[in-house]
Amino acid sequence: MTLRAAFQMDPIASINIAGDSSFALMLAAQARGHQIWHYDVSSVALRTTADGAEMLTALATPVEVRRVDGDHYTAGDARRVDLARDMDVVLMRQDPPFDLGYISTALLLDRLRGQTLVVNDPREVINAPEKMFVLDFARFMPPTLVTRDTEEIRRFQAEHGAVVVKPLHGNGGKAIFRIEADGTNLAALSEVFDRIWPEPHMVQPFLPEVAEGDKRIVLIDGEFAGAINRKPGEGEFRSNLAQGGYAEPAVLTAREEEICAAIGPELRRRGLVFVGIDVIGGKWLTEINVTSPTGIVAIDRFNGTDSAGKIWDAIERRHGTMRAQRA
Repeated sequence: MTLRAAFQMDPIASINIAGDSSFALMLAAQARGHQIWHYDVSSVALRTTADGAEMLTALATPVEVRRVDGDHYTAGDARRVDLARDMDVVLMRQDPPFDLGYISTALLLDRLRGQTLVVNDPREVINAPEKMFVLDFARFMPPTLVTRDTEEIRRFQAEHGAVVVKPLHGNGGKAIFRIEADGTNLAALSEVFDRIWPEPHMVQPFLPEVAEGDKRIVLIDGEFAGAINRKPGEGEFRSNLAQGGYAEPAVLTAREEEICAAIGPELRRRGLVFVGIDVIGGKWLTEINVTSPTGIVAIDRFNGTDSAGKIWDAIERRHGTMRAQRA
C-alpha cells in the first residue's frame, strides 16, 4: 500500500540530517514506496463555501531524500494540495513553541478527522502539552509547583532548597534556570518570566542526579521502542542535545519500566503514536513530549534498531483501521 505522506515541518534545507528524527521518518517512508511531500505551516489555508463545504489546503512540494550532507533532498514543483483528498497521512512535525499559532493549526488539522490520518492526533496534542499532560502521572514526578506567584515559589524553595524554573510551554531545554537554595535572583527571574511568558511557570527541586543524565525514552503507539541517556555538556546542568548535551546507550530501570507501562495505554488511546518521555535518575518523570519528539536517530545508532520503521508500522496500521471504518 502506497501512502501519500505530507510532512508539516520547518524548512527541509536547514535540518541536521545526522540527527533529525523527521528526516529519518522521511527516509523510512521513501524506502517503503510512500510519496513524500513537505509544506510549511504558514501555508495552511481553510476555505469554506456558502453551502457548508470546506477545503483544507497547503502549498506543498514533492521531495526525494537521501543521506548525503549538503545534497540531502530534491524538491519538485510546489502546488496547493487538498490535505483531505490528496494526502493519506499528515505528520505534524514543526518545532514548538506550543503557542496559539501551533494550537490554531492543530485545530485546523483536526478537521481532517476520518479523512486523513494526522500523527500525532492534533486534538490530543492540544490536550496533552508536554509539561501539563505529565501531571496526570504525578506519582512518578518530583514535587512540582505550577504558578506565577513569586511568594508561592519562595515557599516551595524554602521547603526544597535549590530549584529549577522553566516555562510551562518551553521546548528543547530553552530558558531553564537553576536557582540556588539562598534564592538569589529569584525575584528578578520571576519578573523576567512574567514579562515574557503569559502562562504559569513550572518549578521543581533541582535533582543532582541530572549530572548522571536525563533519559529520553521513546514509545511508539504506547510500546517501549528504545532509550538514550543524555548527559550535560561542560559547564551545563541541562542535558538536552540541543543545549550541548551528548548521548550514550541506556537500558530501563524497573521504575522506568513501570512508568512506560502506566503511560503506554493512555498514549495509544489518544492516538499519540510517537512520544518521547524524559526521566531523571532512573525514577523521576519530568516531561511527556508529544508535539515533535526527537531521539530516534541516536537510539537506533546505539541499538541497531529501526524506530522510524516501527513508527511507519503504527501509522500504516492506524491508516488501515481508519480506511476500514470509512468503508
